[in-house]
Amino acid sequence: MRVFVTGATGFVGTAVVKELIGAGHAVTALARSEAKAQALRAKGVEPHRGDIDDLESLRSAAAAADGVIHLAFMHGLSQVPLPKRLRILFGGLPTDIVSRFLAVSAEADRCAIDALGVALKGSGRPLVTTFGTMGLAHAALRASGLATENDAPATDSPGIARAMTEEKVEALASLGVRATMIRLAPSVHGDGDTGFVPQLIAIARKKANSAYVGDGDNRWAAVHRTDAARLFRLALERGVAGARYHAVADESIPFRTIADVIGRKLDVPVAGITAKEASKRFSFLAPFIKADNPASSDLTRAQLGWQPQEQGLIADLEHGSYFDTAPRSLS
Repeated sequence: MRVFVTGATGFVGTAVVKELIGAGHAVTALARSEAKAQALRAKGVEPHRGDIDDLESLRSAAAAADGVIHLAFMHGLSQVPLPKRLRILFGGLPTDIVSRFLAVSAEADRCAIDALGVALKGSGRPLVTTFGTMGLAHAALRASGLATENDAPATDSPGIARAMTEEKVEALASLGVRATMIRLAPSVHGDGDTGFVPQLIAIARKKANSAYVGDGDNRWAAVHRTDAARLFRLALERGVAGARYHAVADESIPFRTIADVIGRKLDVPVAGITAKEASKRFSFLAPFIKADNPASSDLTRAQLGWQPQEQGLIADLEHGSYFDTAPRSLS
């Protein structure tokens, strides 16, 4: 199968590309620069120049593919085109910059999915998209149980801006696109992680202590990126139109356990802080740090035959490379 992948040079994307090539698929990938294109060629990937704002480029690449995996997302201001970046920075109160950025990045994602869907409409070809189980977490409530693939996003979730795009993917499934959704756990871990956990470690280094909020009993799910990559391939090959799948290996890790390991590995104190203190300490990350987001992948495992094989998050923190590098600046 010739597969078009967006976000192929990212932390998850590089693992997905490796998984696809290892399974015998040919990969074409979106490249935002010539440097990215050269890096892709070196891995046996055919680059397709463009970005997620270049909708015609997305449509043409999808039309020429047997299937699409869409991973690209604007995770930082540097990825936003300059005119939109200026509107984010100067389009209102400074306190609303994060919410404006999230709105812009979520809208770009919706437009990209629309463009990919138009190219695949009526073909029965697969389109695999990604969101987060964090979109199922209520802002101020503890979960009554593990979130499942059948659960709809919570409108008050810290991850709702992106999760609401699931509706577009479900609509594509009714238009002859084998569109599926993979919800990633809050921590997708492994060597080279660029997500929440490295940022927690950097903050703990800077503050000389590792913190959790309240009693630290809010829970996170987690998955190793190699296991997540295998799930993306399985969804591409076997996924059912309109289905949601959960990339979850560790279902329910108390946040305090994560903070304890970070504190011990850095040899710094571990302490509970209030929700108000969390907003100051973690900035825009605070709602995610406080969220209770245990999740199950039982239905995913049963439907696709997926079984996580890599070590869990706590073992990765204990024995992996998270504490081998110098701290990253948060400024």
